[in-house]
Amino acid sequence: MKRNYEVLHWASSFLKAHEKEERVAELLLCHHLRMTRAQLFANLREELDEKIERAVIADLKKHVYEHIPVQYLIGSETFYGREFLVTPAVLIPRPETEELVEGVLQRIARLFPKSQTLDVVDVGTGSGAIAVTLALENESLYVRAIDISNDALLVASENARRLGAPVQCLCGDLLQPLIEANCRVDVVVSNPPYIPEQDIASLSPIVQKEPRQALVGGADGLFFYRRFMDELPLVLKERALVAFEIGAGQGEAVARLLSQTFPYAVVDIAYDINGKDRMVFAEITP
Repeated sequence: MKRNYEVLHWASSFLKAHEKEERVAELLLCHHLRMTRAQLFANLREELDEKIERAVIADLKKHVYEHIPVQYLIGSETFYGREFLVTPAVLIPRPETEELVEGVLQRIARLFPKSQTLDVVDVGTGSGAIAVTLALENESLYVRAIDISNDALLVASENARRLGAPVQCLCGDLLQPLIEANCRVDVVVSNPPYIPEQDIASLSPIVQKEPRQALVGGADGLFFYRRFMDELPLVLKERALVAFEIGAGQGEAVARLLSQTFPYAVVDIAYDINGKDRMVFAEITP
């Protein structure tokens, strides 16, 4: 019977040899041992049950040979300090999106009176990471989450339930559920599909395992932003905030679309921790 450190070392070497991230070994061991990272390192000299070793190896092979993201194998990903359930029905939450959430919270605090209850909608919610985080970080927000995928909404609903976030989930195409209900909101936030069709083939095989409809944004990646320009005026209140995550290099184009739709809005492009244009915000005031 092998010890934890032996299996960890072997798994890390196996991943490195196949040009995969070595930290996947830690994640899989922690998952199957039901331990935190700190607990794993405190128990490196403990013997590893052979059944668990086989399960770890089976998952490693799925990751290496079938390119299945480790988050789908362990069923979760951390976002804004909280653990979110993820399945192959949803995009895996990424650190860059935490910066979008932070930008929204900062601008809400500046743009709206503190005592006001605000109507917020997260469009294309996927796992619900944005919607749930906003609801938990600012209790004055009434948050709705929209997705066209029922399977994604099941994941978002479960994340909201588990984390105790009062989020209303709606199934529909972009802002249509709000338009049909004649509903106006203060904040629209979205991380829509923005990868150009021709770029999908150049993505890593692991990213290509994520849901295609959550990745592809038409021929130039801007399809959904253009659609938003038709729908946003139908749902925004007089004073409003629009916040988009974008693909690197799309900042100017998305900012131009927002400025054309809302000529008096203050539109700004924000850069992520890696120095890439990653977010566009529009502050609309009466």
